[in-house]
Amino acid sequence: MPEPIISVSGLRGIVGESLTPEVAIRYATAFAGIASPGPILISRDGRPSGRMLAQAIHAGLHAAGRDTLDAGILPTPSVGVLVREVRAGGAVQITASHNPSPYNGLKLFSADGRIIPAGPGQEVLDRYRAGRIDWAAHDRLGAGRECVDVLSPHLHAVLSIVNYAAIRERQYTVLLDANRGAGSFLGRRVLEELGCYVTVLGEEQDGQFEHPPEPTAENLDGVRAEVAASGARIGFCQDPDADRLAVIDEHGRYLGEEYTVALCVDHVLRSRKGPVVINCATSRMSQDLAEHYGVPLVRAAVGEANVVDAMLEHNAVFGGEGNGGPIDPRVGLVRDSFVGMALLLDAMTARGASIGELADALPRYEIVKTKIELPSEAVAAGMDALQSHFSDAEPNRLDGLRLDWPDRWLLVRPSNTEPIVRAIAEAKTADLAHGLCREAAKLLRRNGSPEQLPK
Repeated sequence: MPEPIISVSGLRGIVGESLTPEVAIRYATAFAGIASPGPILISRDGRPSGRMLAQAIHAGLHAAGRDTLDAGILPTPSVGVLVREVRAGGAVQITASHNPSPYNGLKLFSADGRIIPAGPGQEVLDRYRAGRIDWAAHDRLGAGRECVDVLSPHLHAVLSIVNYAAIRERQYTVLLDANRGAGSFLGRRVLEELGCYVTVLGEEQDGQFEHPPEPTAENLDGVRAEVAASGARIGFCQDPDADRLAVIDEHGRYLGEEYTVALCVDHVLRSRKGPVVINCATSRMSQDLAEHYGVPLVRAAVGEANVVDAMLEHNAVFGGEGNGGPIDPRVGLVRDSFVGMALLLDAMTARGASIGELADALPRYEIVKTKIELPSEAVAAGMDALQSHFSDAEPNRLDGLRLDWPDRWLLVRPSNTEPIVRAIAEAKTADLAHGLCREAAKLLRRNGSPEQLPK
């Protein structure tokens, strides 16, 4: 049976193949062995396989002597808030995020409401791979109970960070594409509390996606047309577990996920000065904004846990990843589409501008993301060749190789799961960004050819 794709903060796989009830129980009980005291919260997105996996995990944790709380279908950022609210010892969120329907996965949360960091995550991984499970005796089995009113704590936290009354006065017409994921119920509640007239596409939380689940431009053509036809002032598009947000403007123009964090950074820094953290694959719009407002910009390795680590270290006022994942520590230390929706409506209200006008006022760049097939044994030499070739750039090896120029950058990162490297470039024009990716691919393939590989 194939192995699931595993990282230090979770796993994902194809249900019935690489992700089975046995795998889920082994991984969850490995987590239970290092989790803080207290019940473990279990929640899921709307995928049909989630109920089966949740039942298996509850049973496995009870057999390992841990009590559980069943939160049912819940957005991933809501898990981070609820863990703290109910004082759980941790949480297992069952979701495959933006992956297609055959997939599901597990995300692990620590008691402080964040995706577990690398250290504890490695402990879980080691226990899982060792097959170590500490089963409880018959008189020490865990028990389960249902967790009620799972959305209100998150709702109140989101509303607390914006000018609630001012937004309500505007009575915005808004379209939310939840795509039958976990974000529709809370999305509607947040937007209606903010006085919006709301149309929700895919409100049923059953995981029967109405379009491919990743909120990219090509997957949202139909939604763009709906936004324009409905007269909505803004369109919000979530991924299945609602930790990512893409934005469509009032004309049906896809602004995309990179703009979500940048627009939020611009708005937050107008009233709250302090460090901002993004990952090293995120648009430099946030860097330009940080320089404009005179605050530090810190780059972290790719991955939500890495961004949160850096936010805590630098006492950041805001952070996020360019995949549409804003993180506001006033609400929680999790990527949060609801934070993004509230802050963007707050920005529109405060400045009396449309979302399209706010986006057009940002520094303008074009970002290109590509994949390059390359054997793993060729990666190190390829990186060295790239750094030598682009000797006029400032190199950084925090995560793969990032090369920075005053007006553009290139990031090349090897995949942990496939024989490829991901090349991301950003420049003032798409042609320049594509050119950087093409040049990188040519150099990497040249160094990955059989005659160039070590014998």
